[in-house]
Amino acid sequence: MLNSIGKGGRLFAEPKPSPDATSFQTNNTSSEYFNSPYYLQHKNQIQPIPKPLIDPPRMNLADVLQDPDIQAIQSANQITLHVVGDTGAVMPTHLTKEETVADAMAADVQAGGPTAPSFFFHLGDIVYYFGEHQYYYDQFYEPYRAYDRPIFAIPGNHDGVTYGDSSTSKAPPTLEAFLRNFCAATPGASPDSGGLMRSTMTQPGVYFTLDAPLVSIIGLYSNVLEGPGIISSQGNKYPVSDEQLLFLTSELQRLKPSRMAGERAVLLAVHHPPLSVDAKHSGSTGLAQDMDTACQQAGLWPDAVFSGHAHLYQRFTRHVANQDIPYVVSGSGGYNAISSPQPIPKAPFTNGDTTLEIDPIIDYGYLKVTIDMTSSPRLLTIAFYQPKVGKNATDSVKVDLDHHQII
Repeated sequence: MLNSIGKGGRLFAEPKPSPDATSFQTNNTSSEYFNSPYYLQHKNQIQPIPKPLIDPPRMNLADVLQDPDIQAIQSANQITLHVVGDTGAVMPTHLTKEETVADAMAADVQAGGPTAPSFFFHLGDIVYYFGEHQYYYDQFYEPYRAYDRPIFAIPGNHDGVTYGDSSTSKAPPTLEAFLRNFCAATPGASPDSGGLMRSTMTQPGVYFTLDAPLVSIIGLYSNVLEGPGIISSQGNKYPVSDEQLLFLTSELQRLKPSRMAGERAVLLAVHHPPLSVDAKHSGSTGLAQDMDTACQQAGLWPDAVFSGHAHLYQRFTRHVANQDIPYVVSGSGGYNAISSPQPIPKAPFTNGDTTLEIDPIIDYGYLKVTIDMTSSPRLLTIAFYQPKVGKNATDSVKVDLDHHQII
């Protein structure tokens, strides 16, 4: 075990992790919730977006990892990170799958070397079915007790849904537990961790930019509906402000000079997928249009877009502005991976500027994302791993960062 200690005494993993859990400390009362009068009344209600702690909401990996860890990334001129969403398990059979994915990710870290992931960026739905504090130990802290690296996150729709101690009692504020565990004022022990050693994360908000050596990730919050996901009012269609859309535009503008100079990749992350062929969790058209508007106004398109929500793996290529952009759905981190795609032509299948590159993979797995500035051309590699398959990637794609093309 590496037993890393981050800035400010941050702790990431247990010195001697216990065996994987096979049961919950707190049972998930999903049946009561989904049949409750409260849920039936509020299930289609947009929730307010908590105001960021700082403006603009931005943080640096160097504020979390020790200087030697940052210097190692800079010296190697290469960084790897984990990406996946929808990890929360609600039944013991799901818990086994979540533990398997989490253990495989922890093993990647423990292997060490320049290709070991430096952190995990979670795509949301950390807990199910509702984002209250009592579910964080079973569904987050315990499964990742051996993951010896920082974990950052954007909330998913289930992370923002709450209803209280009973099906009719007053709900706690939306995202209260997420804020306590991921947007704490200072790193420290979480009351939800059950005594496990992972420190709370100190993100500046539920949407934010993470700047790291060689890469910046703009994480967006797409609210609580099953669908569609939203990041703006969409012309007063939804009762939220447009501040998040303005933030996205300004961050793309800020990052444009360093991206154009070849100094970093720029990635977007949002829970609800802009593109999806899943019959239950289809793409969010308004969200996709908002993202396009921000990119057009900033004059910068991302190198890749990552989403969860649909509980499977999908990979698209979008050709826009003379650029190939992978849109990857990675929602297979632990929640029941049984969603099936609606009937579509066999991949590869092109519709407009977008191509579905492979048939969706309905199984548990995660992404390893690598930015390598030592190669010529400089490369972004996105690889999907299934623990049951083995150590080799099931699917991968490489993006030429110098020419914005898939190779």
